Amino acid sequence: MSTPDDQVPAGQTEGSRSGTFTPTDEPTGSTVPGTDGAAILDDLETALRRYVALPSDAAVVGVVLWIAATHAQPAWAHAPRLVVRAPEKRCGKSRLLDVVEGTCHQPFITVNATPAAVYRSITADPPTMLVDEADTIFGPAATGHEDLRGLLNAGHQRNRPAKRYDLTKNRVESISTFAMAALAGIGRMPDTIEDRAVVVQMRRRAPGETVAPYRHRRDRPKLQKLAERLNGWLRDDLSALEAAEPVMPVEDRAADTWEPLIAIADHAGGHWPDRARAAILDLQDEDTGDDRSERIRLLADCHTAFADEHALPTMRLLQQLRADPEAPWADYGPRGEGLTAMRLGKLLGEYGIQPTQMRLPGLGRTRGFHRAAFADAWRRYTPDLVTDRAVASTEAIEPAS
Repeated sequence: MSTPDDQVPAGQTEGSRSGTFTPTDEPTGSTVPGTDGAAILDDLETALRRYVALPSDAAVVGVVLWIAATHAQPAWAHAPRLVVRAPEKRCGKSRLLDVVEGTCHQPFITVNATPAAVYRSITADPPTMLVDEADTIFGPAATGHEDLRGLLNAGHQRNRPAKRYDLTKNRVESISTFAMAALAGIGRMPDTIEDRAVVVQMRRRAPGETVAPYRHRRDRPKLQKLAERLNGWLRDDLSALEAAEPVMPVEDRAADTWEPLIAIADHAGGHWPDRARAAILDLQDEDTGDDRSERIRLLADCHTAFADEHALPTMRLLQQLRADPEAPWADYGPRGEGLTAMRLGKLLGEYGIQPTQMRLPGLGRTRGFHRAAFADAWRRYTPDLVTDRAVASTEAIEPAS
């Protein structure tokens, strides 16, 4: 929900929109600090805009609500991630993480922590894990972070403990992994992370875009006062937040991820419920990258390759896939050798799509794929591609003898 430059969102002052508010000023709300949720969120938004140039109003709303949700983690069934990514350095990722660190619940920096320290720090009232330069953990060359990657993947949902054998006690122990986490890095995070996250795509500031400098010693205490207000407001209402069943504009995994944030917005009232629901949809629209998994991307590209054909030999399908300069298939593989027939069969086999022997006009007997074999997978995983021709006929295809 982008806001024109000459308009101020409801609940904000002109000063807060322009970034002239400082965290030492009095709260913008008219009620006693710590009791009016909407006023506290307004002040958090103002502080965030002061230090960070976020790409949209939707991104601001998402970050504000995510920070607030960290103070009520015991109430949630899911622990949404916050992914802050950018295509290059100097896009404000670390600055945003500084503001999150100053305002979230019990920040715990994990980049230099041992896995054992991280696991032992997650309790029934967990800290908020913050990971800067997360691309060094999840990138293709990253090694030695298996435990941390496993924790971040598992910790989105309750009742997904890690199991460790304690030699001194001669027993297996269950260690909680449930904790909200913010990850900042260059490039996309793995699908298993981004699918469970509020994703903010940062960008370098354009000429004329200015923010206030952030100094940890000077500015962090001011942000911590906001954290104390958030904590005082939400900790008194954990039972109500746990029982909340907010109306969601999205379904499935996205609903799991955003439900705590929408519950916070509804609990605050004012303009926040409407802005929160609009932000979900706007952030999805902002993420213009290809957020499909590798296999779903392959399904979509196979749909394009088939065009009006009812069947394709394996070699011709591979040629079509590799010919797309924007697809990853030309240099797919550990050595960049390109997608092979064996790998193609393995990837498609996850959907029950198998190559068969067939006889095609002009080609004779060959091994390939029938279009009809893709129909169910296209309907389930790429419904935007389904057309009348997706249910292919087998005319002009003779069964191989």
